[in-house]
Amino acid sequence: MTASSTPDIVAAIQRLLESRADGRYGLHFVTQQQHALQAAWLAEREGKGDAMTAAALLHDIGHLVHDLGENPAAAGIDDRHEEVGHAWLTRHFGPEVTEPVRLHVAAKRYLCAVEADYFGKLSPDSVLSLALQGGPMSAEEAADFEARPYHADAVQLRRYDELAKVRDLVTPPVAHFMSCVTRVVRA
Repeated sequence: MTASSTPDIVAAIQRLLESRADGRYGLHFVTQQQHALQAAWLAEREGKGDAMTAAALLHDIGHLVHDLGENPAAAGIDDRHEEVGHAWLTRHFGPEVTEPVRLHVAAKRYLCAVEADYFGKLSPDSVLSLALQGGPMSAEEAADFEARPYHADAVQLRRYDELAKVRDLVTPPVAHFMSCVTRVVRA
């Protein structure tokens, strides 16, 4: 994205979400767009603020900026979407948005290590991708993760990620969330 002004950045994000996110989200019966909207709506309804709502909306943007298909994990590929998304977003957002995005996969690994029942809550494609992403964290990795400044936000984002897979759930449209994105863009 070469946009430099806030309106250009926000318009580019809206275009991505409206034109590239219609593919199925993994093994679920929701699209990438529905997943993003559901996650953002959860954050908004809980009053988590603009940064968390934007992070929830954009947490899987890495899938959209490099297209490896609808379910690369099924092909044995860890697409590292969290790193791709983080790199793409850091040009225009501060760490309050980008770090939860970067850490949301690590948060899954963390939760599998520290919450006995978390693994059982994962969807089949999350279980598949977990194996490709390194599996549950070791005790040392979990301690390192807890020491990161945005680890709690990443855990909250991860919880939204898991909940945002509801078939036929009606949410506000992409345009609804663009004002929140606008408020956290660093132009």
